[in-house]
Amino acid sequence: MKKYGKKLFALALASGLIVGSVCSVQAAMVGSEEQVEGATVLLEQYCSNVANGSVDAKASEVLVASEPNVTAVPTAAPVSEQTADTAKETDKDTHVELNLNYSRLGVANKVDTYLNVRKKPSESGKIVGKMTKNAGCHVYHIKKGWAKIVSGKVKGYVKASYLTTDEKAEKLATKVGRECVEIQTDSLRVRALPSTSAPIYSVVSEGEEFTMKEGELTLDYVKKIVKKQKISKDAIKRAGGYEAMQEQLKDFICIYVDDDYAFVAKDFVKEQYTLKRATKVSTVKASSSSGVSSSQASIVEYAKQFLGNRYVWGGASLTNGTDCSGFTMSLYAKYGHSLPHNAAAQAGCTRKVSSPKPGDLFFYSNGSRINHVAMYIGGGMVIHASNPRDGIKISNAYYRHPAKIGRVMN
Repeated sequence: MKKYGKKLFALALASGLIVGSVCSVQAAMVGSEEQVEGATVLLEQYCSNVANGSVDAKASEVLVASEPNVTAVPTAAPVSEQTADTAKETDKDTHVELNLNYSRLGVANKVDTYLNVRKKPSESGKIVGKMTKNAGCHVYHIKKGWAKIVSGKVKGYVKASYLTTDEKAEKLATKVGRECVEIQTDSLRVRALPSTSAPIYSVVSEGEEFTMKEGELTLDYVKKIVKKQKISKDAIKRAGGYEAMQEQLKDFICIYVDDDYAFVAKDFVKEQYTLKRATKVSTVKASSSSGVSSSQASIVEYAKQFLGNRYVWGGASLTNGTDCSGFTMSLYAKYGHSLPHNAAAQAGCTRKVSSPKPGDLFFYSNGSRINHVAMYIGGGMVIHASNPRDGIKISNAYYRHPAKIGRVMN
């Protein structure tokens, strides 16, 4: 066994994992080709209850459909990226858990934005997924310049010249990976402040991952968040004041939700250190049977061109930097539709729909107002300008429960 294989094998043994073969790695890393169906999305009534404070803030951190004044209906399933089993990292200079069980690691660091994953080892091969910069994968083999890989739920071929592999990839992973929490229960309440009585910022789905704040969480840092996000005195009062928050700091983790900070209870998440994974993509085509128009199909394919580009707050350049509403505004401007440069304002000028089609806009709330927007690209996924760390990326459309789904064009 080569040195890099021995190292990851040791990591696997440290956490009770044994990576025995390519087949076992494949089983661990690849889910069903079909998207899992069946999830609960809480609609407008719940969002309204959160905004006006009528939802009991002292209830369990997990939202359940049986709560008074909360309606749950079945809808399209969240499509979560499947995580690998974790392996404990013993090196004191690295993070506690390295979420990698690849027997041969590859990192897509030699690209500016993203790397196409193709069905066949050819430039003409169908694109089945995309790996954004610094995403990780397991490399089965490299032949004639093409690497056969699996990353998340995506399996296919990439140009090997864009990957760093083996021992160099292992070292790189400790630098470009991220400390995350994986949500361990469905409909988990995310709080605006570290308190079980704090206002609810959002509700997130099981299996979703959110990057953790770097460093120790202190009360002084919480106060900086209050100032940055202009959290109201009433919200601080509902959280029990700073003294109560100080007592509960140990029970919460600060996470990034798009470009904001928020808090989740430690009891309902798993902390881990991961690399980004590939995202499945498929070409959207106009079809009378599906009700997708040529304009809807076209705008989605246009949007995908900018995957991996920069996030800049207040920006509206698809190539040099944009924020979430600048992204959707600029996309629709190309197709002759004028939208304001503000997520809440865009929500106000779109027609509410219950069944999304490609090109529709998903709006998300921070508990008091719409603060984020993304474009639906089909298959249960959205593309959006998320934050300075990830830039323009593709996510599960229900990574946060949407406050509204709006349609601009038919």
